[in-house]
Amino acid sequence: MSDPKVWLITGTSSGFGRRLVSIVLERGDRVVATARSLEKIQEFPQSPNLHLLELDVTSGTTVIKEQVDEAAKVWGRIDVLVNNAGIGLLGILEECGVDKMIKQFRPNVFGVLDVTNAALPYMRERKSGTVVIIGSRSAWRPEVARLSNYASSKAAVQVMGETLALELAPFNIRVLIVEPGAFRTENIYSNKFDTWTNPIPDYDETRAETLAKYEAIPGKQPGDPMKAMKFVVDVVRGEGVAAGREWPSYLVLGEDAERDIRNKCMMMLKHLDEWKDVIRDVNI
Repeated sequence: MSDPKVWLITGTSSGFGRRLVSIVLERGDRVVATARSLEKIQEFPQSPNLHLLELDVTSGTTVIKEQVDEAAKVWGRIDVLVNNAGIGLLGILEECGVDKMIKQFRPNVFGVLDVTNAALPYMRERKSGTVVIIGSRSAWRPEVARLSNYASSKAAVQVMGETLALELAPFNIRVLIVEPGAFRTENIYSNKFDTWTNPIPDYDETRAETLAKYEAIPGKQPGDPMKAMKFVVDVVRGEGVAAGREWPSYLVLGEDAERDIRNKCMMMLKHLDEWKDVIRDVNI
């Protein structure tokens, strides 16, 4: 029987991260569960395969490297990194401005890169590893969702994951980009739609419509987060629904995510067909 995998999971105080911890432990693997505050994850059932670690993905490159080094010392390696920690800052781009965009990118993009870069030396040394990035179908439908800052960060981290996959392939390190739709997790709408930073009267109607839409969502999301994370673990371990299948690189979860991604792909194909003459008539 092979040795248990060692998972480092960020953002385990709620949502997908919290569920991943219990599922991974049930499969017999080991987990370093992290959160910004250890107080928020003290109620995890005690297990010799579970280690709790304080890790704030916005604390900067140096601090994050020290914390990931500490995580690696627990069992001597990191086999699977799950970049789950993140926030959603909703608002209109012009009203929110650059400061809000930077605040959004700090955990969702820069934090992901900091944690990943800190874990990669341990994977490269062993010529083995898996990096999981929890993305979002929002990256595929900003024109529908009006998620501005959040959708932009998820689009950025998706492309970053695709680039990492190419760069890490020679070291036998795999990347899985998870693209979930709407799931019934805690705190997903804890950050309110920004109506206060710089309200511009021209956007009053748009802001009111969007605010009403998102206030009606909590508790009505169709996705079961436990089912979703079981599939993630299946893929990483190559068992269950993933048994006998090639590594997918992407894992789209939810009929709503499938619909939005198909719609974006169809929209781009339609553009390529309708503007084919212009697209091709630019060579010297």
